[in-house]
Formats: sequence, C-alpha cells, structure tokens
Amino acid sequence: MKFVIFVTPRDFRDESLNMIKLFFDKWGVQYKVASYTTGTCIGSHGAAFEPDMNAGKIAVPDFDGIVLIDGEGVEGYRVYEYRPLLDLMLLFNNARKPIIAIGNAIRVPARANVINGRKVSMPNDAESQRLISLFHGIPSKEMAEMSENIITIGSSQGIETGMTRILEHIGVK
Repeated sequence: MKFVIFVTPRDFRDESLNMIKLFFDKWGVQYKVASYTTGTCIGSHGAAFEPDMNAGKIAVPDFDGIVLIDGEGVEGYRVYEYRPLLDLMLLFNNARKPIIAIGNAIRVPARANVINGRKVSMPNDAESQRLISLFHGIPSKEMAEMSENIITIGSSQGIETGMTRILEHIGVK
C-alpha cells in the first residue's frame, strides 16, 4: 500500500504527522508527504522538512489513499476552501480510496461534500462541527470513525488508539 500524507506549508500538527509516519513505518505502508509548496514545511512545534512532492502533482491512481494532517495551518491557509484539494478529495472518493482526516482537517472532506450520510468523528472546534452538520455528516462520539472509505479521527490524541483498527479496516497486512 502507498499513501500520500498532506500537510499545510506551515503550522501543521507535528505530532500528528510523526504518529502517522510511525504507524505507516511499523505496518510497512509506503508514503509520500505532500504540500502546496516547494519550500520547507514548518510544523507548529518547529519541525522542518522538505515535502516529497507538490500536492498539485498527486495522481490518484498512484496512491491507495490520502491522510490529511490537522493543525492551525488548516485554518490559516483555509485549505478547506482550496478547489484543487477539494477536487482531489472527490477523485479519491470516486475511486473509493481511503480518505483519512484528523481533527480540523476533517473540514476538507466536509467541504468537498463527501461526508454526506457517513459517520464522522467530531473534532473539538466549532467550525469543523458546523461544516460536518452543514454537509450532512453523521456526528459520532467515537475517537476514530470509519464509514465506507471516509475515516475520521476527532483529534491527534485519537491517532494512537485508532490507527491499528484503521489499518486493519483498510486491508493493510
């Protein structure tokens, strides 16, 4: 399996990215980290790295799924309003490939209108909750929720408890 992990150019949640990478490494999942920048990405706690690829070059057939990392950058860059990223969500959804969104990054699949009628783990922030309601997601109190190919983790604290279940659910051996 091969996933693409999307982060904002600045202020993504370092610990979420590191935890996802840790689980992918442990389970033998290949991945590329992508962002809409060609420069260095800086996390909210100062982690700096060069993305493996520009998110504009993501080809859905090349990946088995996508992970959207949370953090203040989701709001700061308003990526949930960025049409190319929303279109990418539609392509992954139409291909029935997993879309894993963490915390306030749940706004992206919500705004892409791919959560309609699907259970969604509720993040703590009011704007994400509003978008889940507006786009007819079914609120769940579970820390991690899997509804068809849409997988949501309400906060970064849910990654550790939910990722083993999630990886088994999507068929990672």
